[in-house]
Amino acid sequence: MAVNWLEASATFKKRTEEKILFILLCLFDLTFTVVAVSMGFTELNPVMVFLIRMPVLLLAVKLGVPILLAWLVPGRLLWPAIILLALAAIWNMKEIIVFYFF
Repeated sequence: MAVNWLEASATFKKRTEEKILFILLCLFDLTFTVVAVSMGFTELNPVMVFLIRMPVLLLAVKLGVPILLAWLVPGRLLWPAIILLALAAIWNMKEIIVFYFF
């Protein structure tokens, strides 16, 4: 059954679970980034280095962009990003735990 693109996008009414999961994983990524930088890790992404220097802009970008994407993109198309963000979150947790405890 084909779903109309416009019916599935620009709303949180359909596939809400995927959209919320995407936003939460983006928040976890932001949290892990801030924690890692405060622990002494070096951020390699030059855009993030710029944003970390301005916390208000960092929050606006790291919260605003995922919410806008989740609202505009149909939920089923977010699965590749959800999987990659989950893998990145697991990797970041591992790095922080190894650095902190060992």
